Amino acid sequence: MNAMNCLNQKTLYSKMEKTTIDVPAFTLHQKIIIAILALLQFTVILDFMVISPLGDILMKTLDMTTSNFGFAVSAYAFSAGISGLLAAGFADKFDRKKLLIFFYTGFIIGTVFCALSSSYLMLLMARIVTGLFGGVIGSVSLAIVTDLFVIHQRGRVMGFIQMAFATSQILGIPLGLYFANNWGWHSAFIMIAVLGALILIAIITQMQPITKHLEFQSDKSPFLHLWHTLSNKNYQVGFAAIAFLSVGGFMLQPFGSAFLVNNIHISQLELPMVFFFTGLSVLFIMPLIGKLSDKISKFKLFAIGSSISVIMILIYTNLSPIPLWEIVVINMVLFMGIMSRMIPATTLNTAIPEMKDRGAYMSITSSLQQIAGGIAAVCAGFIVHQKTKSSPLENYDILGYVIAVVTLFTVLLMWRVNQLAKAKVAKN
Repeated sequence: MNAMNCLNQKTLYSKMEKTTIDVPAFTLHQKIIIAILALLQFTVILDFMVISPLGDILMKTLDMTTSNFGFAVSAYAFSAGISGLLAAGFADKFDRKKLLIFFYTGFIIGTVFCALSSSYLMLLMARIVTGLFGGVIGSVSLAIVTDLFVIHQRGRVMGFIQMAFATSQILGIPLGLYFANNWGWHSAFIMIAVLGALILIAIITQMQPITKHLEFQSDKSPFLHLWHTLSNKNYQVGFAAIAFLSVGGFMLQPFGSAFLVNNIHISQLELPMVFFFTGLSVLFIMPLIGKLSDKISKFKLFAIGSSISVIMILIYTNLSPIPLWEIVVINMVLFMGIMSRMIPATTLNTAIPEMKDRGAYMSITSSLQQIAGGIAAVCAGFIVHQKTKSSPLENYDILGYVIAVVTLFTVLLMWRVNQLAKAKVAKN
């Protein structure tokens, strides 16, 4: 970045805290990249998300306890975290397009193995394989975004990419549940694998090589590069903030469908409607938050979203049986609050690393996020209890209190990330 660009970005960032700003338009190539990454994230998120609404079916079909299911969910997270750490030292040594193709191919193969599973142990192993590859995809995608988009474009980019979450709620999860209800839960994973294969073709044919970061590389080994990134104190703040950010979601989501079915008395056939309208609300809020995060304080947006999340989580986890429309409304507001935190948090985090460290930084961030989430899912499995396969979940309210405390602590960490981001822009 030349001196004029640095000056412009510094001025834009300082104005961001006080007033609105003009932001750069996307080029055609950037729009293609956004579309590819959004579709890619849709499949990766759906692969992880679909196991939660399938939770009640899986626990009954494969004879799993709540703790077993917690391990099935966290197996993906733990393996994803480990693979991300192992890949971090190499993340800035290769063309990012090639890395994306390699890991996405492995992710598709792992998803096929999930579809072929016929027992709890087979599913557990398949989730581990899927996580080994899927856990690196998010960090490579973030590194690509950071390489190709300036900070005052990234909010909008993150908004579009994070819409993958909403789309998975609106289309993916209801469709996955429809497949599961009609052709068995295996068919949901087959659907994801087929869609992933089509997206892989688009990546190969439409994405250009991304090698600019290679110009800044030193001769140090991948492991020294990893250690250099891990030992940076400013980077450590970002690692901690994003790791804690993931804890709440990983604690709340795994038992969401079981809670709705067994505690709120929502039927399996009504679950798709809950997820559809929840996703619709997120689809509405994500572009709005993305635009706002490019124009006003990202930290303020994060703090507001966190406040809404805490209130709604405490309400949600203390619910007794209520009409379907009420649970739909509560879920919509809850996830609007939760997802409105993701864009400003992720955008602020991308401002911390230097270009030569971005791949490693994003890999480590993603890994710690997955590991923290895996621990959270296991803890949730031990906090929540279910006496029989159809009895109400117990201690779900306690789970809500724990999530609320973690959310408030994350606000403090993200405030520090915001300070570091502003200092880095001022320095440049």
